[in-house]
Amino acid sequence: MEFELSEEERIFQETASEFLKKELRPIARKIDEEKRIPKDFIKKFASQGYLGLLNSPKYSGAGANMKMATILAEEIGKNDISLATAVFYLLNTAWSYILEKYGKEEVVQEVIPRLVKGEAFVGICSTEPSGGSDVASISTLAKKNGNNYYIEGEKIYISEVREILENDGGLLTLAKTKPELRHKGISMFFLPLKKLDNIEVSYLENMGRMGISTSIIRFKGSSVDEKYLIGEENKGFYYAMEGFVTARILVAASCIGAAEAVLERGIEYTKNRKAFGIPLAKYEGIQFPMVDLYSRIEAVKLLIYKAAWLYDEMRKGKASYKEVTKYSAMSKLLAPKLAIETIEEVMTWLGGYGYTKEAEIEMALRGVISYYVGAEGAANIMRIIIGREILGKEFVPYKE
Repeated sequence: MEFELSEEERIFQETASEFLKKELRPIARKIDEEKRIPKDFIKKFASQGYLGLLNSPKYSGAGANMKMATILAEEIGKNDISLATAVFYLLNTAWSYILEKYGKEEVVQEVIPRLVKGEAFVGICSTEPSGGSDVASISTLAKKNGNNYYIEGEKIYISEVREILENDGGLLTLAKTKPELRHKGISMFFLPLKKLDNIEVSYLENMGRMGISTSIIRFKGSSVDEKYLIGEENKGFYYAMEGFVTARILVAASCIGAAEAVLERGIEYTKNRKAFGIPLAKYEGIQFPMVDLYSRIEAVKLLIYKAAWLYDEMRKGKASYKEVTKYSAMSKLLAPKLAIETIEEVMTWLGGYGYTKEAEIEMALRGVISYYVGAEGAANIMRIIIGREILGKEFVPYKE
């Protein structure tokens, strides 16, 4: 594994950093307060080739590797510490890749070129009111009649629905086609929301990531053409797990990017703020935890980039899916928690200022915590995944 970025990756990082500092960082608070990512920013973002980064040039995508996708996720986290833009990015990056890999050519041609232009978006629709982590227990059903499937069920905590309805695109949605087989009877469908009948959408108010919507969707016998079945019937669980493995690396990179940005602000503040005539940074009570956080962030970053490197090796046939799954879960387990600890520590350095919205640190805390409590898999689910890969399936505390 190379620790240095290639020349191409270094240029990509520098260009992305410059673009995001200019175009995203100044509007991060606006995104949080106005509860949406401006369309003009999305168009500029798309014009840089940042949407469809993992998609093939055949569909106008960049054909980039996972390492570059991870670099961009980290830079986005640094410049919108609320993580709303990071959510938008990782949804469209991870799940458009799954759509391209397993979707029918007609549907891929319909969606991906428009996604790359910022005209259509893609997300995941899995979680239900009865639970999210136990995907095998979903109750949404898909019954085939003629050339159509009819979807019946309810999903909750679904990101990006408003954005899709206001533009175009759809959700990769899990539903049972053979309920008696549990996870082996789940299929995945691409549901083009604007074309779908018999759906009801309501919106939830989150504490953070305000710039991207979160919804409840009720499918009331919604019909979808069979061409929108992703891959094979009853294989949807496995496609979803692959998508989550992809997304978790990007989640971890976004969280560590936010942690880096917050720590950097804290360092600058303590170098300039004085107490009793001495800069705060000279006090060991601040300097020692600062050093610890800096070191831990660097360590977790290396873990995340190893996960990205393994992902690229897997795409070349040189690494196993099991290894990628393990490192993806480890990255997701550690990065959000470390980001929360970094934010909390820096807030104490800033004192009263850290409690104000002007400091923006609270924006990061509200956003990052979503990835600790559950989004893309809660911490204990990551531990179960890692434990399974270390010990073997016979030690998993649930029936597969």
